[in-house]
Order: sequence, then structure tokens, then C-alpha cells
Amino acid sequence: MKKGVVILLSLALISFGFAQDISGTRTQKKYEYLGKLSSNSYDPESVSNPYGRYGSPYGNTINNPYSPYGSPYSPKSVNNPYATGSSSPILIGADGKYLGRLNANQYDPESVSNPYGRYGSPYSPDSINNPYGKYGNPYSPYSVNNPYTTNAPKIYAPTGLSTLSMPGIKSNLIKWPDK
Repeated sequence: MKKGVVILLSLALISFGFAQDISGTRTQKKYEYLGKLSSNSYDPESVSNPYGRYGSPYGNTINNPYSPYGSPYSPKSVNNPYATGSSSPILIGADGKYLGRLNANQYDPESVSNPYGRYGSPYSPDSINNPYGKYGNPYSPYSVNNPYTTNAPKIYAPTGLSTLSMPGIKSNLIKWPDK
């Protein structure tokens, strides 16, 4: 009798867990990885590798002028001279340091294109444009200008789904439909 109860209880728990996995929730991705900002044309993750996933001019990359990340008209693009704020992709060094926003707006205070800002100045230690700094020196292993580096800064684009309010579900979770 005890074995029967234990078996029924086990089956109930297993089926409850299985049902939870099918209709459960998954956490959202707040950022999408877009590759490494590097001049290394052989690194498979480099945006300078035209045959790689992140450097191809045909995929959803910063090198495709028709993608949301390469179009001069998209607010998410690195080539948009009017892009500002939280919609622009960000740069994160291999050591985890925030290196600014990757866009073409020279007036955005966090842009790498702003020659007077912290992340775009040729004199700032946090800038990829400083030829003597850690991230701009052609001999530094963390530099975007080193043609042999594999530790170049990584590009992340915000997905825009980080705050989604649904009744009965936490704001950082999305309920996925059953497939």
C-alpha cells in the first residue's frame, strides 16, 4: 500500500514538473550580442571578419546597411548620426569595463564618436580612440586597433524588452506560449 502511494505521489510530482516546464516562463535577454569591435579579420567573432557571423554584410550585423544595427536611419544603429540614449549598442571591454555607446552621434555624451566626451576623446583612458590607452593602442591585447587580438571589446545592443508589464507575471519574465 505504501509503495502505491509513493508511486502515485512521484507520478503526480513528475507530471506537475513537466507541465510547469512546458508552460513556464523564461527570462528575457536585455542585450543582444553583436560581436567584437576588432580589426582582427580572422577572429570568428570580429565585426572585421567578412565571412564571420558578426562581420557579414548580409546578416543582422552592424555591417549590413539594411539591418537595424547598420542602417543610418535606425535608432539602434551604430551608423546613425542622430542616435542617442539607451537604444544605441554599448561596448564592454574584455576586462568588463564599460566603454561607451557605439553610435555616430558626435554630440551624445556617452558616444565613442564624441571627441570631447569620456568615451570618444583621444586623451581619455576609457576611450577606444586614444592611441596610447589600453583600448586604442595597436599593441594592447584589449585594443580595437590590434589586428591580432582576441580580447577586443564586445558590442551589445539593448533589446528593448527589459521592462514588460503583464498582469500576474513579474516584470523581468515573459510567459511564452506553448509550442
